[in-house]
Amino acid sequence: MKTRQTIFMAALIVSGGVTQALADCQIADAGLEEAIQQNPRLRGPANSQSVRDLRSLRDAAFTLRSYGRHEDCERLLANIRELIAGPPMGSLGDNDEESADKQMADSEPKARRGASSGSRDKKGARPLMKIDQLTPGLRTDEMIGAEVRSSDDKIVGEVRNIVFGTKDGTDYAIVASGGFFTTGKDSIVVPIRSLKVTQDRSSFFLPIAKEVMKTVPVMPDQDYKWLSDQAWRVHNDAFFGKP
Repeated sequence: MKTRQTIFMAALIVSGGVTQALADCQIADAGLEEAIQQNPRLRGPANSQSVRDLRSLRDAAFTLRSYGRHEDCERLLANIRELIAGPPMGSLGDNDEESADKQMADSEPKARRGASSGSRDKKGARPLMKIDQLTPGLRTDEMIGAEVRSSDDKIVGEVRNIVFGTKDGTDYAIVASGGFFTTGKDSIVVPIRSLKVTQDRSSFFLPIAKEVMKTVPVMPDQDYKWLSDQAWRVHNDAFFGKP
């Protein structure tokens, strides 16, 4: 919920002006990392989401700067400074869940959902690779937001999160889709070792066809309690077979 509020707030911030300032926007001026180190309120585990939101806003400022939108960048940095110095971020904004869900739904990419087959059958298509075959290795920022396709080259969603460090060494990609999954929560849990990737790292592929995806269980809870449910994980992981 806090992430939604922050992203929506960022959209309001940057929409206020388009004039380019004469001076470069200096990202370091926000003093975000220094504030995190010095402010006990930001260092506490209860505020980890607020820290992530602030860093997301800083990343947005960097993006504006890279496009020469220095005035908008400065405006966003000023808001970051105000949020650091102000009351806890969890107390800001409205708490209308239905309104927030609608706003987030409108922000989701629509063009890719339900997309038809890709280009794997085209002449010259380079072979897919296992993730552990990539050189250099794959970064998490290359996975988050990347599209995921079935073995028959039909898009099924995009990577929304990565889970590392399970006791049995199984890492997971959380893949969300708005199309054909069970009504309600629309994320599935995919063992990363089961994925293959195009050589340009633009798309990930599951080892099962799209039609079979209808039988894959959805992620049972948003608090990741399923990580401790070994029986559920064994059942889920069996859908994706051996790497």
